[in-house]
Amino acid sequence: MKFTRYCRSLLSTPATAVERYTKSHRSGADIAMVDLEDSVPPARKEEARRLAEEFFALPSTKLARSAVRINALSGPEGLRDLVAITRYRVKPDLVLIPMAESPRDVAIAAGALGQDCPETEFLAVVETPLGIEHAPAIAAAGHRLRGLVFGSADYAFAVGARLCWEALAHARGRVVNSARAAGIEAMDAPFFEVDDLAGLRREAGLARDFGFSGKIAVHPRQLDLINRTFSPDEELLARARRVVAAGLENGRSVTVVDGVMVGMPFFEASQRLIEQFDPPHPAPDRPDTRTEPRADTRTEPRAESRADSRNGTRTDNPDHATEE
Repeated sequence: MKFTRYCRSLLSTPATAVERYTKSHRSGADIAMVDLEDSVPPARKEEARRLAEEFFALPSTKLARSAVRINALSGPEGLRDLVAITRYRVKPDLVLIPMAESPRDVAIAAGALGQDCPETEFLAVVETPLGIEHAPAIAAAGHRLRGLVFGSADYAFAVGARLCWEALAHARGRVVNSARAAGIEAMDAPFFEVDDLAGLRREAGLARDFGFSGKIAVHPRQLDLINRTFSPDEELLARARRVVAAGLENGRSVTVVDGVMVGMPFFEASQRLIEQFDPPHPAPDRPDTRTEPRADTRTEPRAESRADSRNGTRTDNPDHATEE
């Protein structure tokens, strides 16, 4: 499992629902998004673009990244969205590119925003059979692309599959593997049953165990459960502290903590986990460790992550032991 505060959760608000803008920013989602696509009828697209500017002009709460989902770049509305964004007084932190089917979609967005939005990053929504097929190439589309998002509803409809976890497991696995191979994040599709928190708990847990970084919420009441699911619990944080303490004590040489052999990747992953999720604690008790000869151990190579962006560094799970 990998944990990050960059994109544990995302909450979408229709651009035409101006009265909900402030609540979206204060909802507790890692990403507060205003939507120009599915939630806006064709007759109100231009109005939505104009209204959405105020979503980014609201006083910042520093609690969420601001994002906008544009229309698909296969049609004129998506291009009009990008032009409008370049004219916004305050630029979005993220642009979600729906119906991404090739690296060209990311290149078009980057080219259109150009120097007007140099800090804006992208999430590509993979939700068609062609998008799933080209997911590895999309994930490697450029340094401004921070993650892939799986769109289950459109994909299930396109292939004629049931909208359930088992039927879409292959597509989800391909999205995760493509994202991780490119060193970026992966977000899972929403769980659409708003009142079924037990179902959400199950699906969010499966998504976390599959390797997703977070999950989209369709209602604010889902956010607390999603954020907790995609955050380390106290037991994992306590173990991370013991691993870090063991590394400091042993000069970061290979050692054993809680019966598990750990080395440099574990020390670094544990340190990142603590920096993002752990408030200051008293020094942990002296761990029970013993130094092991290097020749008798093999550890996984450290996966390189993209540079930290507004406290968005990917974090490896220190509880993952190497198996041969």
